[in-house]
Amino acid sequence: MSLAPTVKQPVIVVVAAGPGVSGSVARLFAEHGYRVGLVGRSRTTVHELAAGIATDEEQVRPEVVDVTDVEAATAAVTRLGEAFGRIDVLHFNPSAYRPKNPLSLSVDELLSDVALGVGALLTSVQAARPFMSSGARITVTGSMAADRPSPAAASLGVQKAGVRNLVQSLDAQLRPEGIRAVSVTVRGTLAAAGPFTPDRVAQAIFAAAAQDPDAWRAEIPYEG
Repeated sequence: MSLAPTVKQPVIVVVAAGPGVSGSVARLFAEHGYRVGLVGRSRTTVHELAAGIATDEEQVRPEVVDVTDVEAATAAVTRLGEAFGRIDVLHFNPSAYRPKNPLSLSVDELLSDVALGVGALLTSVQAARPFMSSGARITVTGSMAADRPSPAAASLGVQKAGVRNLVQSLDAQLRPEGIRAVSVTVRGTLAAAGPFTPDRVAQAIFAAAAQDPDAWRAEIPYEG
């Protein structure tokens, strides 16, 4: 599948946009002709990222919101869909890193983290769905923590296993409509150099979105 623009410029909405992988994803898709919607909690971060992509609001639009606030996040994604008139790729990036082992982690803390790392995907997809048509894609930044959880940050593995499971459900649900979902499991630690830089991971996510629908995989490992 080609991700090149056709009649109108395609649109990517990046949820939890920031300076790491999500920022690299936003810039890479912009380089391939996509207009970009950025959803993030930090006004400074989101606006700096937007300014680094384009100054024209027809090309990039920032939305500052806590994605765990269902009503506010729904409104933010809806505004982007209405402003651009379409959403071709929804990229979901957030997770919570809480340095607590399973004997010190409280239930409330676990549920709070899962609300960010898993629940916010539901909010984002449900808000984006009216603006997505056949050929649209949902991509998610996954992690080896789904398979090899660290007890030092017990909630992270739960989030990553949960979001990967949810992606598979979304893909099965939306497949008849021509919309596909994929998580890219990053089997390494992000770094400033080498195979696990944010830019390299972004390239893997771009490739995952462009895979052949007839040979689609809802989970792709990135080994670097």
